[in-house]
Amino acid sequence: MSRMFRKVLIANRGEIARRIIATCNEMGIHTVAVYSEADKEAPFVREAGEAYLLGDAPPSESYLAIDKILAIARQTGVDAIHPGYGFLAENPDFAEACQQAGVVFIGPDATVIRRLGDKGEAKRLAEQVGVPVVPGFTSPKRLTPEQLLQKARQIGFPLLLKAVAGGGGKGMRIVQAESEFLHAAESAAREAEGAFGDPRLMLERYLLRPRHIEVQILADHHGTVLHLFERECSIQRRYQKIIEESPSPALDAQTRAALTDAAVRLMQAANYTNAGTVEFLLEETPDGAHFYFLEVNTRLQVEHPVTEMVTGLDLVYWQLRIAMGDALPFEQSDIVSRGHAIEARLYAEDPANHFAPSLGTVAVWHTPHLPGVRIDSGVEQGSHITHHYDPLLAKIIASGRDREQARRRLLHALQRMAVLGIRTNQAFLIDVLSHPAFQAGRLHTGFLQEHGLVPSTIVSEGRADESFGTVSHSCPPEVLVALALLALNEPRRGMPVATEVSVSDVWRQLGRWRLGG
Repeated sequence: MSRMFRKVLIANRGEIARRIIATCNEMGIHTVAVYSEADKEAPFVREAGEAYLLGDAPPSESYLAIDKILAIARQTGVDAIHPGYGFLAENPDFAEACQQAGVVFIGPDATVIRRLGDKGEAKRLAEQVGVPVVPGFTSPKRLTPEQLLQKARQIGFPLLLKAVAGGGGKGMRIVQAESEFLHAAESAAREAEGAFGDPRLMLERYLLRPRHIEVQILADHHGTVLHLFERECSIQRRYQKIIEESPSPALDAQTRAALTDAAVRLMQAANYTNAGTVEFLLEETPDGAHFYFLEVNTRLQVEHPVTEMVTGLDLVYWQLRIAMGDALPFEQSDIVSRGHAIEARLYAEDPANHFAPSLGTVAVWHTPHLPGVRIDSGVEQGSHITHHYDPLLAKIIASGRDREQARRRLLHALQRMAVLGIRTNQAFLIDVLSHPAFQAGRLHTGFLQEHGLVPSTIVSEGRADESFGTVSHSCPPEVLVALALLALNEPRRGMPVATEVSVSDVWRQLGRWRLGG
């Protein structure tokens, strides 16, 4: 190794912090966690080698506070900082500040982050190296809605308005007709400015029923850029991915080769280093499949475990090795994808209430141990879910010899989970995975809307299928156990919205169980 890290600070929280800690522990690297007041009892704080309070719960006072993070980095003498994903992971100012502080930023260079983080600049780079892009328009300067409308008429409707900076659906609008354009442009610009401090918008032709497919990249500082095949992320809600898998059921060998080659060419042209993802839209037409460049994510992705499951490579391990200056010791032909993997994101949210975050304390947290199943979680029994952070509870990943075995394993794992005290999207995920169109691999970014899987309320026979329900935090432990046992016995349907459950009810349905000793 060129330079072995002795100590790494993790500038993040939750399941990704735990994920990074696990790999660092395997490598013999001491870890430093930073946390907010709201996370002081979180599992990642306890599992790190050291942990330091950043500030109050709001991200601006904790996980986005660059000065505070770097002060702790200097105080603890760390060699490097891993940003995880979200928060400061794609912030070029943070990467630059780390460099100035003499601390290695585990990710690409600040200049590269800045260039690829600008969607317009990234699109121009893609065009330069012959990577197909969606027909559209991007200007380096801010244009008025009226000026944008003139360009929109040339592209035609429907079209997509997108924020030039940022992602995650912020500043994005689908415009079906010219009469909607001006209002949509004004609204999108306001949202983009509020989210990213940049109101600029770009236009793209709106593709009907596209698939969202991304290519995982690893690139070292010695000129090697390799792909780790693709992930399909077409199951989305409000532009946020929910279920991801690898390989994509849509790609034949020829299309896969063209797609991955395009991703590698783009990252080579950008002088990219470390782990990153090139995202594409795939349009299936009568004359074949056509892919178009979408954007680059200059960080580790939430869905990276599916790639790990099919390639056998630990992406965090290789992020660290690359950041140490090591050359990748394998070639493209050495990387093989075996079997299939699917990931589902379990959120603390209420599908019956427009997927609003479900806040409160996790009263019961039971995860099964099953063959071919991996669960990356950031919570445990007693964890408190607040409004300050993304309500992701866990990622459940299943692998198998083929897609159907992976799907069945993931479905079984979700059915065997028990989460009480908050509402979750558990039953919603089960519905999606059980849908005949999903089983057949007929996916696209409008899948949930097309198949009616995102109505405002889903109620059947007086039971709420969205979650197991909310438990009073003051109820006796034996009642929590009774509810958990009922939920485990009937995981698909969940608990009644309002019911009285006695210990004798559990005994009648499940047989005798020892409670309270």
